[in-house]
Amino acid sequence: MISTQANISKAAILGKNVRVESFTTIYENVVIGDGTHIHPNVTIYSGTTIGKNCKIYPGTVIGVEPQDLKFEGEETTVEIGDNTVIRECVTIHRGTKDKWMTKVGNNCLLMTYVHVAHDCEIGDGVILASYVGLSGHVTIDDYAILEGKVAAQQFVHIGAHTFIGGASLIRKDIPPYVKAAREPLTFAGVNSVGLRRRGFSDADVRVIEDVYRTLFVQNNNVSMGIKAIESSLEDSEVKRQIIDFIKNSDKGIIRGMS
Repeated sequence: MISTQANISKAAILGKNVRVESFTTIYENVVIGDGTHIHPNVTIYSGTTIGKNCKIYPGTVIGVEPQDLKFEGEETTVEIGDNTVIRECVTIHRGTKDKWMTKVGNNCLLMTYVHVAHDCEIGDGVILASYVGLSGHVTIDDYAILEGKVAAQQFVHIGAHTFIGGASLIRKDIPPYVKAAREPLTFAGVNSVGLRRRGFSDADVRVIEDVYRTLFVQNNNVSMGIKAIESSLEDSEVKRQIIDFIKNSDKGIIRGMS
């Protein structure tokens, strides 16, 4: 159902069974997938692609120009995957010439007043609770959960299956599979409950716990911890993922428990 009080460009492409309610504005060069429901008072700007079976709630603004003084009007985009729910008053800005795109994956939940700035890349199954703020160029891997009022600095990388405590300030990269909290942000254990819910075996969880025990508890610095992990722990996929994340971190990772 398309409301007669919605303002939809003739150059927008809407899939089958799309529902658009009153006072929503959809600009040209917008693509909306089958079965998506756009609630009242939503604004979707040019360059936005929204997947199938999404729900977009009132007050949301998607695809507006980025708040970046280096932006020069280049044609950039926002891409949102399938089955993603975007609650009231969320803002998602277009990319810049850095990545040309801001991306939100499949099966995500963005709660009220979340802000996703330019060039952010959010994986699948990510949950951003109310008032989370992502500065530009933030990367969040699959199934991460950020509790309310978390603020992430530009260019940080948040690993898969992480759980970030409410009102945390993220200034460093957060490696996969961990919980993080406190100020300054600190390793607070392995996200073992979340991992088991996602189907990780007890053996994999034990390996992850061994890796972080070696890294954060038994060693004084990251480089020493990496050497100890590589030399003393049996090789595995989860071990390699953690090591690769840390070695590729440009900003450095969060600190261990003191």
